[in-house]
Amino acid sequence: MAQENLAGRSIAGYRLLERVGEGGTATVYRAEHDVHGRCAVKTLRERLRDDPTAVKRFLREAGYGSRVRHPNVVRTYDYGDTEGLYYLALEWADGEPLAEALARHRRLPAPEVAHIVEQLAGALDAAHAVGIIHRDLKPENIVYDASSGTAKLLDFGIARDAEEDPAERLTRTGFFVGTLQYVAPEALSGELVGEAADIYSLATITYHLLTGVHPYTGRSPRELFQKLLTEPPTPLNEAVKELQFARELENAVMKGLARDAADRQASVLAFADDVRRGAASESGAPLKRGIFSLLGSLMGRKS
Repeated sequence: MAQENLAGRSIAGYRLLERVGEGGTATVYRAEHDVHGRCAVKTLRERLRDDPTAVKRFLREAGYGSRVRHPNVVRTYDYGDTEGLYYLALEWADGEPLAEALARHRRLPAPEVAHIVEQLAGALDAAHAVGIIHRDLKPENIVYDASSGTAKLLDFGIARDAEEDPAERLTRTGFFVGTLQYVAPEALSGELVGEAADIYSLATITYHLLTGVHPYTGRSPRELFQKLLTEPPTPLNEAVKELQFARELENAVMKGLARDAADRQASVLAFADDVRRGAASESGAPLKRGIFSLLGSLMGRKS
């Protein structure tokens, strides 16, 4: 069946110029708006517009994204439905998915990784501050512009509100949500998770960026699932034979990957601060306190 292409149409003042991507539930267009200029517009796929759960998920993503304001979160401009079309208008972020940059370079230098992690921690901290747990943090959901060193978080499609009524959940108990390579062990049962789950996912991304591999591997999803439940992650300094990192950096990453959520850092900002210190000892660079860690302290949040 031919996929719907809305390029050339206008939705709520957004002129859809070209289709630039699509997934299982939505299609993404490059668009123009008289006020916002260049932007991205996501529309719910045609086959899902009569599915109440799919519509609720789509609008929930839009609502969560609109609540998080931070320089390293792709800004939500507008969302709703018009003429039977459900849409989400977003800031156009320059760059590419971090996953593509990683695939091209295989791995990134520790100082660059620390800078990316600090930005993502700031974005996640802003989400946590308004009670939102991302739950699907992975390189595919991060836009990275290597020319400016800017990383931006997007896609709150399976985020949850920490205060949500369990009766309002859109996933069934006993089924985990997220991406298996990056999901925290406590999420595998399908139970509600807290901020520590995002710390774990950020630690997994950090490990992957530094080494080019994951802390767990499996020949099948079932094997990987079992390892996540029963085995410790491969230590950072054993991930790739020819790679050795400063002990402080390894300790920072492995603490974020602790199986018990209580054994991880107290916050995403604390994790980023530990990684920054580890990367500084790795590179011999001067140690300067990260801006997001500093802001977190000023706001009275743990770092």
